[in-house]
Amino acid sequence: MRSSVARRLHPLTRRAKHALNDGRSRIILAVAAGWFLSLGVRMVYPVLLPHIRTAYGLDLTVAGFLLTVLWAAYAIGQFPGGIVTDRIGERITLAVSTLLAGIMLVLVVTAGSALVVFVATALFGLGTALYGVARFTIISKTYPENNGAAIGVTLAAGDLGNAVLPVIAGAVAATFVWQLGLGFVVPLFALVSVVLWFVVPRHTPDGDGDGMVVSLEMARHVVSELQRRSIVVVTLILILGFSISLTLTGFYPTYLIEEKELSSTVAAALFSLYFALGVFVKPLAGSAYDRFGIRQTLPVIFGLAITALLALSVVESLWALVAVTVLLSSLLGNIAVTMPYLTDLLPTEIQGTGLGVLRTTYMLIAALSPSLFGVLADFGYFDEGFVLLAGIAGVMTLLVLLLPSQ
Repeated sequence: MRSSVARRLHPLTRRAKHALNDGRSRIILAVAAGWFLSLGVRMVYPVLLPHIRTAYGLDLTVAGFLLTVLWAAYAIGQFPGGIVTDRIGERITLAVSTLLAGIMLVLVVTAGSALVVFVATALFGLGTALYGVARFTIISKTYPENNGAAIGVTLAAGDLGNAVLPVIAGAVAATFVWQLGLGFVVPLFALVSVVLWFVVPRHTPDGDGDGMVVSLEMARHVVSELQRRSIVVVTLILILGFSISLTLTGFYPTYLIEEKELSSTVAAALFSLYFALGVFVKPLAGSAYDRFGIRQTLPVIFGLAITALLALSVVESLWALVAVTVLLSSLLGNIAVTMPYLTDLLPTEIQGTGLGVLRTTYMLIAALSPSLFGVLADFGYFDEGFVLLAGIAGVMTLLVLLLPSQ
C-alpha cells in the first residue's frame, strides 16, 4: 500500500523538484523568500495583538479592527498592484513592494500613537499587495510548462513563513519588547528587496513598449475577458475558498481552546502544524494540477476538507484533532490549483490587471466571513459554523463541475 502511494506521488514530487533544479531556480527562490516574509509577517500581527493592545490601551473591538485594516488594505491594493505590474514589470514591482513593506514596519514599531500604527499597518498591507499579483505573473512567465508546481513551491514558502515567523515573533516579544517581534524582520525585507532587483529579469511590458494605456478601451477589454464563464466560476471558487481560509485562520486556535479545552500552547502548535503542512500540500497540489488538471484535482482537495470540517465537531482526543488538522491542511492546496488556472485563462497583455481586479474582488468579499462566523460563535453555534463551512466546500466541489475539461 505504501509503495503504491509512493509510486503515485513520485511524478508529482518530481515536478515540484524540477521547478527548483534548473537554471531558473534562483528566480523562484527569490520570489519565494519575499512571499515568506510578506505573508508570514501578516500572521505575526495576531500573535502580537495582546502586546499592541496593552501598549496603546485598545479594547478587543479596536484591536480586531486593526486586523481588518491590514487585510482590507491588502485586498484593495491587488487591483493597482496588477496595473503596476503590467506597466513597469515584475522586477521593479516586487523589489519596491518588499522595500516598502520593511519601511512601513519601521513606522509601526516606532509609532507614538495608535493612529500611526493603524495608518502604517494599512500602508504595509498596500505595500505587500503589490507583491501579490507580480509573484504569480513572473512565475507563470518563467515556468510556462509547469507553472502549477512552480507556483505551489512559491505558495509553500508563505506557509513556512506562517508557521515560523509568528513563533519567533512571539518568543522575541515575550523575552524583550513587542517592537522587536516585528522589527527583527525589517533587515530581511531590505535584503530580499536587493536580491529580487538583481535576480528577477526585466520584462518589457506587452504592447508598444510603454505598457498598456489605462483607458476606457482597456477597461472594456478587461471587463469583457473577466465575464467569461470559466473565469467567473473560478472566481466564485476563490471567494468561497478564501472565506473558509480566513475563518479558519481567525478562529481555529480560539475554537480549540474554548470548545476542545486545549491549552493555548497546544492550540498554537496545531495552528502552526496547519500552516507547516502547506509546505508539502501546495507543491503537491500544484503538481497534481499540472498532470491531471483542475477538474480532477480540486474535488480531492475539497473532499478531504469536507471530511475534516464535519469531523471537527465530534472528535475530542488530541490525536484525533491532529488528524483533523492534517486533513484540513488540504484546503491550502486550493490556491495552488486555482491561481495558475486563472492566470493561464487571462490574456498576457492584461494578466496583471485582470488578476488584480479578481483578487481585490474575492478578498474583499471573503473578508466579511470572519465577522459572520463570529456572530454564530457568539450565539453558541461554533460547531454548527464549521458544518456550514463543510457545506460551502461542497458547493465549491459542484462549481468545479461547471469548468471545461482541460
